[in-house]
Amino acid sequence: MAKEEFTVTPYEVKGRVDYVRLRELFGTQELDALLLERLRTMAGGELHPLLSRGIYYSHRDLGWTLDQYAKGNPFFLYSGRGPSGPLHTSHLVPFDLCRWLQEKFGVPMYIQITDDEKFWFRPHLTRAETRKWGMENLADILAVGFDPKNTHVFFDTRSIGAMYSLAVDVGKKIPYSTVKAVFGFPPSTNIGLVFYTALQTVPAFYPSWVSGRRTPCLIPCGIDQDPHFRVTRDIAEGLGYPKPALVHSQMLPGLLGERVMSTTGEQKDNALFLNDSPKEVERKLRKAFTGGRATVEEQRRLGATPEVCSVWAAWRSKFAKSEAEFTQITADCRSGALLCGDCKANLIDRVHGFLDDHAKRREQAMGWAESLIIERAPAGAGGSAPAP
Repeated sequence: MAKEEFTVTPYEVKGRVDYVRLRELFGTQELDALLLERLRTMAGGELHPLLSRGIYYSHRDLGWTLDQYAKGNPFFLYSGRGPSGPLHTSHLVPFDLCRWLQEKFGVPMYIQITDDEKFWFRPHLTRAETRKWGMENLADILAVGFDPKNTHVFFDTRSIGAMYSLAVDVGKKIPYSTVKAVFGFPPSTNIGLVFYTALQTVPAFYPSWVSGRRTPCLIPCGIDQDPHFRVTRDIAEGLGYPKPALVHSQMLPGLLGERVMSTTGEQKDNALFLNDSPKEVERKLRKAFTGGRATVEEQRRLGATPEVCSVWAAWRSKFAKSEAEFTQITADCRSGALLCGDCKANLIDRVHGFLDDHAKRREQAMGWAESLIIERAPAGAGGSAPAP
């Protein structure tokens, strides 16, 4: 049987993604049981559910990063968001893991809000809109629970004074042919997007550039973002910086049974947005695609298939509070003891509680989000190459 074709880039995901094959195509490493157990031990005996449930499944150089930490050279975390509208729950996947890593390892977090990239990429968006959504998205990200004393933000159009000197060094190392080959940009692509990979690289090198000390970087992200950082890794050593390490998540399925949760097409019904009303949450989840059977009788007799169910995916990625609860939901779904209507009702209650709590934290975060934005580099930054 011929393999089904799919496309995964930072700008497009098409087809049914075979994640094992994608990892092989990208040349990444499996996040295997031995590495997960090492991470569990170093984190104090527990794993984040995104790790233990297999949503993060691939990496580049995570083992080396943990080696450096054990030797007294701690890493920093970096992830980001391109603001084009409200966040939905799958947008929190990298930030949920980052918050856990920050707490367990006591390391700094750098967040990049790429309002420039979204303005370049989406013709209908204005600069005012990307700035507005940038601050809205930042508040939602900070509401995940980051330590404000150890968290820093690059808001690209506001932080360019801090970023540009390093971006100039990075940009000189990246040939146009590389950007064209990696992202498949047609001749009509604006030059902002061509330069953007240089800007997305800056946070991965920034602490090393500022301190003059080679500081490991760890980037949790969806595997669709890996091409950006392959370019970053290719030029890192030539500039005197360590290659950033990555841990990659799978893309979450949409509520309508689509293969990737996205906000295209029937965007309002395909995802749970953080600003959805209780009525919207209930409406969406009541119509969500499941792995259930045609009739109640058949489902009680044969059970359902959780692996294809968008409701089960929500429990898996965000809403099951413990491994015991998630294991029980999965077992009851598979055996037919838990019917889809009851599972949806339970999830609706859980989502309502989460969104209520998140809204309160978000309101608090709005009060201090501005204070975390880096607008200029420290005096003397980048004056010498990082020490080996």
